[in-house]
Amino acid sequence: MSDPLFRPRVHLILLGVADVARSAAFYEALGWRRAPTSHAGFVKFDLGGMALALISKDDLARDSLGTPGDAGASSGLALIYCAEHPDDVARLLAQAEHAGGTIVKPATRTQWGTAGYFRDPDGHLFEIDHEDVWVFDGEHHLVV
Repeated sequence: MSDPLFRPRVHLILLGVADVARSAAFYEALGWRRAPTSHAGFVKFDLGGMALALISKDDLARDSLGTPGDAGASSGLALIYCAEHPDDVARLLAQAEHAGGTIVKPATRTQWGTAGYFRDPDGHLFEIDHEDVWVFDGEHHLVV
């Protein structure tokens, strides 16, 4: 039975890119507006209840496996589910593992909050993340 806290939502699409500034300029040239909480190493664009986030490929590899530039760390893409409470991160990772996923990084305290990664049975990378800065509407959509 599934945990009711693991809602069918993706809050962020995280792209590992070669050059964050260049990629951000590309999306801005499409008319997308950079979120004011973005910074040079992490740029977000509001997609209406979720966000596209840009991070360097090395930073994504370092965050998910602890090794910058590790070719096996990621395809350069991770989907992020934002948990409501820090304790939910470990529980939701366990649920993903029980369902057939593989834990890549257990729930870990970070400078921003608590996060961990798993891969689905086809190897797609997901992050479960809790940070106090994330804001949600009444339907648990991300407010960027």
